[in-house]
Amino acid sequence: MGYFPIIKVLIAASVIAATSWLSNKKPEIAGFLVALPLVSILAILFSYLEFKNTESTVTFAKSILIGVPISYLFFLPFFFAERLNLGFWGAFLSGLVLLVIGFFVHQAVMSWFR
Repeated sequence: MGYFPIIKVLIAASVIAATSWLSNKKPEIAGFLVALPLVSILAILFSYLEFKNTESTVTFAKSILIGVPISYLFFLPFFFAERLNLGFWGAFLSGLVLLVIGFFVHQAVMSWFR
């Protein structure tokens, strides 16, 4: 297995711990750092370092770019919950259904880029 998976976990945990600590000292900076796509940045970097496959890494990054706005579909029922008279579970389950639909939209969009 090697040390690389352990190093990846330690880096990810360090980023989370550092931003959590910073949130008390400099909440504006911590908020900005957390708002960054840190998981995507780390995942893209780790993927390339582990597999050294530029084509796969580029496709991975494109998939993230397309997937991020689609993932916001989950929050739409919460945004319109009062207007649609949805409780928590109605909004939550509707969001999950929209994510499933979004997955198929994502797959269709990604097939155009292959």
